[in-house]
Parts: sequence; C-alpha cells; structure tokens
Amino acid sequence: MKIAVVGATGMVGNVMLEVLAERKLPITELLLVASERSVGKEMVFEGKTHTVIGLETAVEARPDIALFSAGGSTSLEWAPKFAAVGTTVIDNSSAWRMEQDKKLIVPEINADQLTPEDKIIANPNCSTIQMVMALAPLHKAFGIKRIVISTYQSITGTGMKAVEQLNNEMEGTSGTMAYPHLIHKNALPHCDVFLENDYTKEEMKLVHETHKILGDSSIGITATAIRIPVVGGHSESVNLEFEKPYTLDEIRRLLEQTPGVVVLDNPEKNAYPMPIHAEGKDEVFVGRIRRDESVENAVNLWIVADNLRKGAATNTIQIAEYLIQHQLV
Repeated sequence: MKIAVVGATGMVGNVMLEVLAERKLPITELLLVASERSVGKEMVFEGKTHTVIGLETAVEARPDIALFSAGGSTSLEWAPKFAAVGTTVIDNSSAWRMEQDKKLIVPEINADQLTPEDKIIANPNCSTIQMVMALAPLHKAFGIKRIVISTYQSITGTGMKAVEQLNNEMEGTSGTMAYPHLIHKNALPHCDVFLENDYTKEEMKLVHETHKILGDSSIGITATAIRIPVVGGHSESVNLEFEKPYTLDEIRRLLEQTPGVVVLDNPEKNAYPMPIHAEGKDEVFVGRIRRDESVENAVNLWIVADNLRKGAATNTIQIAEYLIQHQLV
C-alpha cells in the first residue's frame, strides 16, 4: 500500500505516524504531506528519514489511501482531487461528516457499510467516537430514547496552540492565546464556535453525528461541551434513557463484550476511568455505571478515551485496515 498522511506535521498527524508504526500496516511507500511552509522538512518514520512534500506532489503520486488531518478547508479543496485519481481518502475533519453521500465510520459499529466506491470517508468527531462505542450495543439491546451529555475535553482537541497556552500559563509567561480566557485552573463551557441556537459546533456535532452513526434520528440528544486543562483525553458524563427496561448486570455484560471497550467500574476500590489512565491507549473506558433513580429505564455512564488516538488517529487507521483487509482499495 502507498499511504499518504496529509497534515503529517500536526498533532494528530504525529499520532497517526505512531499508530501506523504500532499496527504494522502493509506500507510499501509512505508520503508525508503538509502545507507549503512545511515542505522540505525531514521527519523520521521507523528509522527512515522522509522529506515532507506538498499536496500537489502527493496527488501526482496517486497513493492508495490518504489519511487526512489537515483541517476542513484543506479537506474540502483537496480530498476530491485525491479521489479523482483513485485514492481513498479518510478524512479526520468535519468537512464531509454530514454529507448524505459520505459514510461516517466507527469500524466497530458500521464499517460493513463501506464499498470500493467510497472514495471520501469521514472520521467522526473525537467526542462522538468514544461515546457511540459505548452506546451502540446498548441502543441495539434497549433502544435509546434520549441522551444528555456533558463533556470534559482535553486541550489537545484544540491543537498545539492550546498546549502552548496552557504551558505558558503554568509557567507564568505570556504568549499566543488559543482560547478567549485562561485555561489553567479553569473550565471553559466553550468548545468550538457558538451557533445561532447558542449551542457550540462541538455540542451539535455530538447530536448530528450520533444520529447518523447509530442510524436513528429519533433519539433526543442534548449536549454541553466543556474544555478543561487536561492533556490525556476526553471525559464524558452520559445519561441514557431507554425504551426498554434493563439491569445493570446486562449493561456491564454488553459493554464488556464490546470490542474496543473496557469496563473499569469498582467505586469501592476507587476504580473508574480517568484521562490520565486513558492517555496513549486505544480503548474506550466506561465506568460509574449506575441507575438513574429519577427516571424510569435510565442509566448514567462515565466514558473516557484518548482523543488523539481512538478519537482521531487510531479510528482513521482502523478504517484503513478494514479497507485493506476487505480488499476495498
């Protein structure tokens, strides 16, 4: 496989290279692609030095798969150009997620929808991926009626600029601000931009993407997304109201049987998911599983995952693995 990583010099691009090395994809040629200001830069992958190339050069090389993590505007302009030369694009931005003719894929849930004709495939938002990993088996078993979500999201979801801001604030120095307020020792109820309905784009992504991935737009969903000064991953408090009755044992058993999900739920021993535990791992961790005593057939979950791995790079590469294994590229 000739594989291109578009946005290779960015935060997610770097993690993509780590995951590619770990998962041993059958790479015969690796193209590291970035914006013009990074062209010519040298990067090392598995002991070999690669020179970063530009987008036009990468299209001319006709890779089999292009893993995109370069922002929505770049994806909108360049993904169709790669697709036109036969490349299958797996895009990590929000550019294509809600397009009707583009698949929005979490491999453990809906990779079987993919065909050789899908030349631009969308990777969901990081906070959506980890949540639906836990929700999909529960929806199938009990029918989710309503979801109430509060997220506590790592600054790494904003990128290197946010990490620099936090580090500067911790050191007491001034610098570029990724956020309109301090993030150190703070919590910002403001992820992405505000929309006309006073929700943020991040909050509405959780609504629309969950509907699309689960294939059920009847589910009532409301979300509040909060940015916190953490680097290890995103955490989510999720309240589910089901159509059918359930037992906590059934919930735990279904989650324990779900590939990619790890149940970590022993309050007596202070065992529950935390970003510091999830960092660097590909699994989605679920704990604090308890009945909502205020509503019939409702349950509370606490869901944590590394947003740069399963929330971005790993999910993208798992899609590529599925395409290769099933000879769809």
